[in-house]
Amino acid sequence: MADKTITLRQTGSPIRRDGRQRATLIGLGLNKVGRTRTLKDTPEVRGMITKVQHMVEIVEEGA
Repeated sequence: MADKTITLRQTGSPIRRDGRQRATLIGLGLNKVGRTRTLKDTPEVRGMITKVQHMVEIVEEGA
């Protein structure tokens, strides 16, 4: 059984944002605008995406 994955791209800068939002981006493996990262699609990752949804976009959801 293959794990579901999700690919994210950072579209916004964490400058002048709350420090917790910057920490969340780092936790997702993003730290510069334009970076992409493929992660396992888990409830924890979805929660982190929700916290910084204004700075990231979901590029692809795969199986």
